[in-house]
Amino acid sequence: MKNAPPTLKEIAKRLKLSTSTVSRALKDHPSIGLVTTMRVKKLAEELNYEPNNRAIFFKQQKTFTIGVVLPNLSESFFSTAISAIENKATEEDYTVILGQSLDDENRQSRILETLRKHRVDGIILSVAKNTSNFDFIDSLRKSNIPIVFFDCVPDREDVIRIVSDLKPGMMEAIDTFVSCGHNRIALINGPQTLLASRERLEGYKQGLEKNDIPVNEDYIFVSDLSEEDNKRVMAELIALPERPSAVICFSDYVALDTMKVAKEKGLSINQDVSFISFSNFPIWNHIENKPMASIEQFAGRQAQKAADILFDLINERETSGEKLISYPSQLIHLDTL
Repeated sequence: MKNAPPTLKEIAKRLKLSTSTVSRALKDHPSIGLVTTMRVKKLAEELNYEPNNRAIFFKQQKTFTIGVVLPNLSESFFSTAISAIENKATEEDYTVILGQSLDDENRQSRILETLRKHRVDGIILSVAKNTSNFDFIDSLRKSNIPIVFFDCVPDREDVIRIVSDLKPGMMEAIDTFVSCGHNRIALINGPQTLLASRERLEGYKQGLEKNDIPVNEDYIFVSDLSEEDNKRVMAELIALPERPSAVICFSDYVALDTMKVAKEKGLSINQDVSFISFSNFPIWNHIENKPMASIEQFAGRQAQKAADILFDLINERETSGEKLISYPSQLIHLDTL
């Protein structure tokens, strides 16, 4: 075939060398002399030779790709995370295949199955908020594809999970509000199925107890985290006979939606009602009416650790064996930015 790509055999034939010698020369193997290496590389360049990756993958039983599935790539938290993962993948000479679930469990399942069929060497996943079926874990195990979870993780002890410990940041938020004279503090939480929502609620109640403030169930709201539901919840909060003077939001995106409702109702942000939210959204630097503070969850640190562990598993390097690795969240005061 006239247009057939050049092969190692063709280079070896032209230079009257063995194919193994040509292969080692292209990899700068020390057993091959400099002159021979230069001759091989020169002819390979002239012929536009490219390694047969399929053959390499077959021999090494690797595809040198990993899958990363995140809820939404447009969120700054996840864009920070993917940067950390891609940096590690580059160090390992790997390619990253990205997928976004858009917080849809069915979409997430299809992406994971596609990655499994394409035989990626490993997967990093932050699960969709409505995930209830984790059968894909067993499916990936049967295919010998390791998976590491971070940020939004399943409530299971048999998988590796990298998370932010949300309680320290939450309790700092309660302390901050109390120090400013607030004792009517509301929580706008996420879906109760999320482990992160349960952790926020536990930290919220512990923070109130620490400051001798009774828990008022009327001040605990649950949103599905959509813009529409965030606004609905905030409207209900404002309509309470004794409106809270301070609000802790599940995320900065929830805070944006709820603060908009507050302003539309004629309330002044951080005067009539004060806000603290999770995630430490970078754009707060450029917004005039921002929350008092935001709780940093260290997306880059979580993702970096997830990638480190995944590549240790792929390359069969020794790991600590820990199943749960947690980084304490930290309150960041935005009025100093």
